[in-house]
Amino acid sequence: MPELPEVETIVRDLRRLVTGAQVRTVVVVRGDLIDSDPAWFEQSLAGARIEQVTRRAKNIVMKIGAVAPGAERLVINLGMTGRVLVLGVDAAEPSHPGVRFQLEDGRRLLYQDVRRFGRLQLLSGEAWASRSAALGLEPLSDEFTPEALHGLTRRSRVAIKTWLMDQRRVVGVGNIYASEALFRAGVSPRKAAGRLLRRETTRLHETIRAVLDEAIEFRGTTLLDYRDAAGERGGFALRLEVYDRAGKPCPACGTAIRRIVQGARSTFFCPTCQR
Repeated sequence: MPELPEVETIVRDLRRLVTGAQVRTVVVVRGDLIDSDPAWFEQSLAGARIEQVTRRAKNIVMKIGAVAPGAERLVINLGMTGRVLVLGVDAAEPSHPGVRFQLEDGRRLLYQDVRRFGRLQLLSGEAWASRSAALGLEPLSDEFTPEALHGLTRRSRVAIKTWLMDQRRVVGVGNIYASEALFRAGVSPRKAAGRLLRRETTRLHETIRAVLDEAIEFRGTTLLDYRDAAGERGGFALRLEVYDRAGKPCPACGTAIRRIVQGARSTFFCPTCQR
């Protein structure tokens, strides 16, 4: 499932490629991807201009020069297998198209989703602001400080790995990067968040940011489905130290990496380095 680095990579691509572009027509191929009437969705975006592309948590957020009331933000959540691709005038279209945006300059913005767990929504600016306010801190923002992380973890009995994946606290870290950050910080994924010492939350704050920045630099992690806006794979998978490496030696001490299940998700860690 795409996490913060993958979504941020796509957003940066889209910001460069489609900011200012005008949408000529929209065709909803798979109506179950739209959280509204597909006909209204198509009509509301026809003739609209993409004014801004940003990210909030794991959502791609496009500010739209609306031609219909209540359609100022296009919010795209990629689910498990969603992709947003910018196709040239003569480029072949991949299989499983979900929504096709025909741009005035002849290019196409295509939402593709094999398993169709992703969602596209048109919202008013107020509705999006309300939803955004209910989400947690952005881990790459100025507001996410060592002090903020330490304060948020207090009194929580939830295991720190599970805690990090709660979007009401910190957004976008996800399964892969939570395992990687905890390993780099030397913190056990099973330790209760509220029991972390200040030096541990300070170190974890540092490793969360470092892992996310590094993953963005390598354009995300492709294990199966993720592709950037040009259809290319991310390169961070080759730099994973514990995730999906159960039974392989820890890069720091040689102990076999272990896999456990927390909150129905796989966690990978070194039992020696992360006591």
